[in-house]
Amino acid sequence: MKKQRVVVGLSGGVDSSVAAYLLKEQGYEVIGLFMKNWHDDSVTISDECPWLEDSNDAMLVADKLGIPFQTVDLSEQYKERIVDYMFHEYKMGRTPNPDVLCNREIKFDVFMKIALQLGADFVATGHYCRKGTLQKGGKEIYQLLSGKDPNKDQSYFLCQLSQQQLEKTLFPVGELLKPEVRKIASEQGLITAEKRDSQGLCFIGKVRLPDFLQQQLAPKEGVIVEVPSDFSEYKKETPDFTSEEDELKYLSAKPHYSLDDGKTVGKHQGAHYFTKGQRKGLAVGGTQEPLFVIDTDVKENVIYTGQGKNHPGLYRRGLFVKQDEVHWIREDLRLEENETLEVLARIRYRQPLEKATLHQTFSGLYVIFNNPQSAITEGQFVAWYVNEELLGSGVIA
Repeated sequence: MKKQRVVVGLSGGVDSSVAAYLLKEQGYEVIGLFMKNWHDDSVTISDECPWLEDSNDAMLVADKLGIPFQTVDLSEQYKERIVDYMFHEYKMGRTPNPDVLCNREIKFDVFMKIALQLGADFVATGHYCRKGTLQKGGKEIYQLLSGKDPNKDQSYFLCQLSQQQLEKTLFPVGELLKPEVRKIASEQGLITAEKRDSQGLCFIGKVRLPDFLQQQLAPKEGVIVEVPSDFSEYKKETPDFTSEEDELKYLSAKPHYSLDDGKTVGKHQGAHYFTKGQRKGLAVGGTQEPLFVIDTDVKENVIYTGQGKNHPGLYRRGLFVKQDEVHWIREDLRLEENETLEVLARIRYRQPLEKATLHQTFSGLYVIFNNPQSAITEGQFVAWYVNEELLGSGVIA
């Protein structure tokens, strides 16, 4: 029997190192591949996560495991598909999630194609999630399941994967807890055993976001407005609705602010550098509670803020995903028009799952939460689950 070949994305971290070790133990022919995706050190906080050190660690791990190793330079595709997209989104006043995109566009697309050209049967990563398989209507369907370690579950970052991508993917550490992964690495004498988890953008490392964005988005002075918590918009009577879609629109609508709705409390260097729910970087003192960004207006270059994390301007019951941004991993469970589904959903990584109902309409998908959610942010991804399985996701409009 010819061994099945797996190409592991070795990142130079402990999770992918242990993934490679486990696959080798399971009898696969394993090849380690390091992705180089970034050349510009001027915006990275370079001692935090330099790619050179990472690629070196990945090479030492491959050497220790006795597996072939090579580096592939994907910086051109990364710039095109991730960085340019990020600049565009921030410019439009949205907040993109580069990690979700990076998985969809780079790791499980460009990288996967390279792996398949190397004759791989599968690619593997160090993600904390699991893959399930079930038979339905005579064909195999792949499930994306949350990782066994509740503190580390990374299924959210893979919420844009397709059946075709899942079919060719393995997640060797998904059944393990992080301390178990470190223990295995330590027992095997892998150099990454004690290495800190990298923070920051997928592959780039820790970035000073304003510095990074300033490469393309020029600073532009504007005002910071504080909106009081008793602003009239928050106290409106719920209207009578003529249709269900009217009610869904109402629950998902965000308040619109103008300069007269509050008082000017400071200045900023560009509304496009800020995101909803942000507290740091406003540099406004003298308030009883800290100020949080409740909205940004990139056209007028105004940041609207409110005092305290319970400010009503931060909360909404619902959100909307345009029809062409709705993505189902489980295509077989896709909702038809006017269908609903009770799910658990999250609007950011590490957010506890919240009860919600999906409503599929002609124009797109409404996600209505049982409880109001803080800082629902355009450009981020909402992902929905039933039990442990991530069924689909979409970009918040």
